[in-house]
Amino acid sequence: MKSLGTYKKEYNNLIEIYAGLLHQYQVFELQFEQSDYQITEEYTNKAGATNDRKRPIFTAMESLRKDIVSYSDRLCLNPKSLNVEQPKKVEVVTSPLDQFLASQK
Repeated sequence: MKSLGTYKKEYNNLIEIYAGLLHQYQVFELQFEQSDYQITEEYTNKAGATNDRKRPIFTAMESLRKDIVSYSDRLCLNPKSLNVEQPKKVEVVTSPLDQFLASQK
């Protein structure tokens, strides 16, 4: 962020949260790999019916991905956020009367 010119010390808490999200994602990704990338699993509910459901780890990874993208946007850490034009400063045009009155102060 420093080399991009987007770092401010006020962002340190957000940076820590972002780093934690990345770490959690990496841990889940390793577990997902160890499960041979199994997306669904059989689940038996209280009534005894067995269905396929999305594995909780996969659901957590989907949620983390969204959070990581959101934080990376806010911290200007991805190409999309760097290409967004900053709002241009609007130059206030003063009338000759305003200029005259300001010079009389």
